[in-house]
Formats: sequence, structure tokens, C-alpha cells
Amino acid sequence: MNYKSKDFEHVWHPYDTLKLPEQILIKSAEGIFLKTDDGREIIDAISSWWVNLHGHGNPTIADAIAAQARSLEHVIFAGFTHEPAINLADQILEELKCGHTKAFFSDNGSTAVEVALKMALQFWFNKGKNRTKIIAIEGAYHGDTFGAMSVGGRTKFNQPFEQFLFDVAYIPLPDQENFDEVVSNFTNLVASNDIAAFIYEPLVQGASGMRMYAPQHLDILISLAHKNDVLCIADEVMTGFYRTGKFVASQYCDNKPDIICLSKGITGGFMPLGLTTCLPNIYDAFVSDDPYKVFFHGHSYTGNPLACAAALASLSLLRLPDCLVNIQMIANEHDKFAKVIQAKFPNHKIRHIGTILAIEIITNTPTSYFNELKEKLYFNFLKKNILLRPLGNVLYILPMYCITEQQLRIIYKVIIEELDGG
Repeated sequence: MNYKSKDFEHVWHPYDTLKLPEQILIKSAEGIFLKTDDGREIIDAISSWWVNLHGHGNPTIADAIAAQARSLEHVIFAGFTHEPAINLADQILEELKCGHTKAFFSDNGSTAVEVALKMALQFWFNKGKNRTKIIAIEGAYHGDTFGAMSVGGRTKFNQPFEQFLFDVAYIPLPDQENFDEVVSNFTNLVASNDIAAFIYEPLVQGASGMRMYAPQHLDILISLAHKNDVLCIADEVMTGFYRTGKFVASQYCDNKPDIICLSKGITGGFMPLGLTTCLPNIYDAFVSDDPYKVFFHGHSYTGNPLACAAALASLSLLRLPDCLVNIQMIANEHDKFAKVIQAKFPNHKIRHIGTILAIEIITNTPTSYFNELKEKLYFNFLKKNILLRPLGNVLYILPMYCITEQQLRIIYKVIIEELDGG
């Protein structure tokens, strides 16, 4: 069978213009390498859309899934439970270190956010209070479902659905120059007594170009929200599991969120899974003899045992001293490379935290996901067997934790060559 031809004939890929050349067929993968049908080995420098932590084909996770499959592959999660889900909820809540006591299972990052929004809105509904508005940060990306789109930035991505999205109050991404104005605006919003929640990507807005902001600024906003009884939702879908150097980016702040959304790296890149965790007072608002106060949300594959087994195995790997050392090594190497890039290309903007490094390449056109550099850079790097998927003119590296210093330097070298003109 000509698989590439059949793919073009029948498969609709995400973010595909439907006019692209045939997709690259991956036959297998190991560690940081994707192995193609024609014998190429491509370095996966973005962790396959930020999901893979420990490398492709990690045997510890693969063995855990296989063992679980022989015991229990799935069971309805309404009225039933199982050990992998119980153990995972217990361990995640312990790692978060922010007083959360409940975890709600779903399937991906977008649905983890959807759950959080519904949880926050129904919390106030169950209490009989008319708090129905959400505050979000301009340029955010929280997913592709309707609630997640509503609290994201209003861009070409969601323009076809604009009339169906609910209204949101936006504040600018805070920085040193605008922070007084942001605080003033935010203070007025949260004092209005109709705000249900404030949702944010802590410290890093991923899809909008790895835009970063200071933990002290976020800390102040969370404090102001809490003083006005506004719930805070941290979308840690991308920033979780040590991507920023801590287990979750919220751990850089003194003030903690009421609700946290997790996905992407949770299973080490093996299985779809989402978690939405919350403080006990939020859960308590749903505990009632009134059947209409129940949280009416559930998915067929909620709490899937195979996904939970993968997540538990990934957590066990994250706790190994060698893994934590390698995470720090990546952060250190990124820091050194950032200094090299800044010195060699002073016009470009460099952003770095933990294992995330972003280079905003300044062009004659504005920074945008649709910047003309996007496809040029993507295909140029692929020709050199490196998967780097720029966000418009923002080039970023987000590697797996099994990468070596030598492999990182190969990526850095190719980036410098490309910025130098190829």
C-alpha cells in the first residue's frame, strides 16, 4: 500500500491547508529521533507538540501501559474507580503543593480548560451568586473547544466562530512598562462583583509566541483577584511537569491558583489525558442533596487506566535524580545559547525560562503566527533533519529531558547557521 497517497486521500491533519506536499511518514521513534519510511532520522526538538518528556519509545512507560492493558484497559468512571486513577490523583495533588484536594479527569488540554471554566461558573451558580464573567490575558491560547476559544485571544484562528463565543474581559500581558495600567484595569474589573474567574497561562503564553512575563506581576494579580473572591485558573497544560524548571510554573508565585489545568506532558507523550484540580471549597459547592447541583460533565474515556498507568510511570521517571539533573542541564545550556544569540544577533528578542527557549526574529512585518518566515524556517530545518515548528517568526526549542548536551548543540549550531542566512 502507498501509505502517503492514502494519507493524502483520506486523512485531514490539524492546521493543514490541504495544499501542502505529502506528510512525512514516521515508521518508528526512539529517544529524540523520529525515524521516517525512507531512512531519515529527525531530531524532535519540540517534544512532538510539547507532550513528550522522556523520549520516544521510553521502555518504562511502554511496559507500564502493556502491564495495565493485561489487567484493566478501561471501565466507566461514573460509579466505578480503579487504582491507577486513585494513585495518579494522589501523587499529582501532592506534587502541586498548593492545597488542592480533588482531581477531575478528562482527555486533553482543551477539555481540562473547559472543565475548569464550567467548574468555576457552576461554583457561583450553585452558591446562588450572579458571577458570570471571565478575565483573560490578551493573546492567550487555551485550546480549540468553544469555552477555551472564548477565553483565548481573538485572532484569525477563531474568527469563523466569533459570534458564538462568550464575552471576556481582557487585560494586556503585563510587563514593566504597562504594569501600573494593568493593575488599575484589573482592580476595577475584580471589584465589580460579577467576575467568576481569572484564567491565565502562568509565566509563558505558549502558542502566541512563547511570550513570557514575571512571576511577581502574576502574584499581584492573583492576590487582587483573591481579595475580591475571584477564582484563579492556572492553565498549566504547556508549563507543567518542569517545562519552566519547576513542577508547575505556579510554584514561582507565592499566591496559588484555585484551579489548575494539566495535560500534554502528563503521560510522557504516550496517551491522551487531562486533569483539572481544585481546592476543597470548590468541590464542596457541588456536594448537595440537590441533584441539580452535580457537576454535569463527563467523557467516555474519563480516567482511562492505560493513560493513568502511563502518567504514573512518567512521574516515577521525573523523580529520578538523573532526570532532574538533565532538566537543569537543558536550562543551563539554553541560558548560554541565549547569550550567544543575543550577542550575535542583537536585533532579535530572546526569551528563556527553564527548558523553553524562544527567539523572536525581527522582520519587516509584524510578529504573528502567520508571518512569512514560518514555513521557510520549518522546511529549512526539516531539510537538516531537525523538527522545529516556528510560531510565525518566533523560533523555539522545547526538548525532551533525555536530550544530551551534544544533541542540543547540534540544534543550536543549525539555528545559528539559519539565522546567518542558511
